[in-house]
Amino acid sequence: MEPLATLLRPKNIEDFLGQEHLIGDNGPIRLLMDSGKIPSMIFWGPPASGKTTLAEIIAKKTNSDFQRLSAVMDGKEKLKKILIIARGNSNIHRQTILFIDEIHRWSKAQQDALLPYVESGELTIIGATTENPSFTVIAPLISRSRVFIFKNHTSENILTALKKGFELLNKNNEINIEEGSLELMSDLSNNDIRFALNSLEIAFNMSHNSKVITKKIVESALQKTLKYDKNGDEHYNIISAIHKSLRSSNPTAAVYWIMRMLDAGEDPLFIARRLIRFASEDIGNANTNALLLANTVYDTCHKIGMPECDTALVQLAEYLAKSPKNNRSYIASKMAREDIKQYGNLQVPIHLRNAPTKLMKQIGYGKGYEYDHDLPEKKSTQQCLPDEIKDKNYFE
Repeated sequence: MEPLATLLRPKNIEDFLGQEHLIGDNGPIRLLMDSGKIPSMIFWGPPASGKTTLAEIIAKKTNSDFQRLSAVMDGKEKLKKILIIARGNSNIHRQTILFIDEIHRWSKAQQDALLPYVESGELTIIGATTENPSFTVIAPLISRSRVFIFKNHTSENILTALKKGFELLNKNNEINIEEGSLELMSDLSNNDIRFALNSLEIAFNMSHNSKVITKKIVESALQKTLKYDKNGDEHYNIISAIHKSLRSSNPTAAVYWIMRMLDAGEDPLFIARRLIRFASEDIGNANTNALLLANTVYDTCHKIGMPECDTALVQLAEYLAKSPKNNRSYIASKMAREDIKQYGNLQVPIHLRNAPTKLMKQIGYGKGYEYDHDLPEKKSTQQCLPDEIKDKNYFE
């Protein structure tokens, strides 16, 4: 029997889950499919986000000949055979869509070989990549293609698939399911529908004696026993523990909580964003390199994803924990907001206002402004705040 994930693989756009920004009513791929004119495209996004499936649906919808290459397994010989097929299709005015999985693994020379056929219209390329195509796909091919960014499936997408999968497996109504078990499976599936459906099939088989799929069976099927819910209290508890461990200069505790989140299926970019915030909020100008490194690690996580990006997050956590701390930026932002809330929209001092028109000059805009660079010490003492808060200092 075919795996559940294969049986439930969408055959048309109506059954496709996720990527609403691309295939919704006014999504660009939906509009292109409706027009019947498909350009070469690059699908950039995480694994199991539906790139291959959508390419197959596009080919079916447009009555195109769908050919497939794996950049890992296939080379020029298979490409030559496909080109012969494409020429034949071109003679009868049928479009050939060549799907290249993991196109980022092809060399520059291999990618160059595609250009003449893309330009002639004999081939329409759909390349799938998990890496930033700006760095991995040659510029001439990108310029001849549309780049579409795929997003992770949401928990709601995965839950929908799991419900369909359970109905298919349980056609004879022989197995019950404990309330919340499918939701737990969705949350712990790392945004991967294929993994979720495979795990559901395992859980279903494990429950034949008990006749009920329990949360314990779900955890066993997923090989995850961590207490973690991306949408519940534990999610916020653990991210709070990371932040406060870093603030307490405890790198070991911070790394423990980070790995707890990662092993439970959290998006590493969420953690990286929180570490960027920490670098600004709790370290600030005590060590300006902290914010730079945090941004670099975010880019690293974006480029290579899990599981390879875990050490970059650990490296950053150690650096942030051991760095000197300064929360002046955080305090200043709070004080400014309190003044805005108390005083509302205070007027800009008239000498700080630009006077681009004659009328503005006549009513005093810019009058008395001191240009700091013209002063001996390059620093004026002019008032820069509204009168009501002119003596405030957020950085004392």
